[in-house]
Amino acid sequence: MPSRTASSRPARTAAALAALVLSACAGPSARLGVGVPVGPFSVGVGVGSGGVSAGVGTGVGPVGVGVGVHPSGQVTGGVGVGASVPMGGAHVGAGVGSSTVLHDPYRPSQPPAPAAPSSDSPPMQWRDAQGRIVPECQVRGGC
Repeated sequence: MPSRTASSRPARTAAALAALVLSACAGPSARLGVGVPVGPFSVGVGVGSGGVSAGVGTGVGPVGVGVGVHPSGQVTGGVGVGASVPMGGAHVGAGVGSSTVLHDPYRPSQPPAPAAPSSDSPPMQWRDAQGRIVPECQVRGGC
């Protein structure tokens, strides 16, 4: 059995934390995730109230960041802080985080059109410096 060095512990803790962040990518709900360290990153799968998600993340110390993709095509980004402890050959962690939707293929990408002026509002009237109504033709220079 290979010996574990002190230098591999931060990398494993970061990987476990990144998996935790990935598992929290769907917002403030309970999630469970598993991550596999791949270099400085962790590739993970999470399951929770929003369904299954897959993603990649990384962490330094107790802080982790990640990006997840849901089967619907929604892409989320998350950041979190947490801690993990070794349990057997794996690390088990807990933490808190926040996420946001970066891309949703079912949400319209264009802003909604401005509302049309309501027909029940009175027409605009111009007034001069003394408060007298100015005829429309005079405003346009056609009188």
